[in-house]
Amino acid sequence: MRHEILGDRAALVRSAADRLTALIGDLLVAQGRATIAVTGGSVGNELLAALADREIDWSRVHITWSDERFVEAGSADRNAQQAREALLDLVPIPEANVHELPASDSATLDEGAVQATAMLEELGRIDLTLLGMGPDAHIASLFPGLPGVRERGARVIAVRDSPKPPPDRLSFTLDAIDASDRVWLIVAGDDKAEAVALAHSGADADIAPAGAPQGRLETVMLLDDAAAAVLLD
Repeated sequence: MRHEILGDRAALVRSAADRLTALIGDLLVAQGRATIAVTGGSVGNELLAALADREIDWSRVHITWSDERFVEAGSADRNAQQAREALLDLVPIPEANVHELPASDSATLDEGAVQATAMLEELGRIDLTLLGMGPDAHIASLFPGLPGVRERGARVIAVRDSPKPPPDRLSFTLDAIDASDRVWLIVAGDDKAEAVALAHSGADADIAPAGAPQGRLETVMLLDDAAAAVLLD
């Protein structure tokens, strides 16, 4: 994993939006479609909002999520609902191109993981997986010390007893993340600085899941100045 430091939080979001817009354009020229797994969280939603006025052919873009809070469809807690409010309801993306992970009112948690894995298999290779990172160095809903970090084979797993509410979640595994062509971690804030340094230290994935992803073509952590502070010491 390499890292880039892009200035303050606003500059980070703006630069990430520029890069994502350019990548989508290149993918549409090269292969006719782009498949992106987006992330939740404040920075992830700011990035999505920054795309709302970009010149993007949304009719050929497919969106899914690298993790989801397992609550009812339409809940304000769902990453998908927040993404709709930030971007998807504002642009002409076909509903058939929006691939939400299952909700708690349509399946059990274990059924949701099986259904989401099947959905990803049908969707095909993901061109880019976007990830945030927590102060504990978690990514998606893969938390330090929990068994999901070591899960192999399945693309999406059920996560129980998440340290962050709500406790039940669906998450990409590291295998699913690593199957993406590109992985970008978008990280902002001084509360993430220790975790950023830990992720770059070679620590085991059980300790720092954020240091584990390896996209097929590219893996990069895009940082604001605050998140990079300890890394630069």
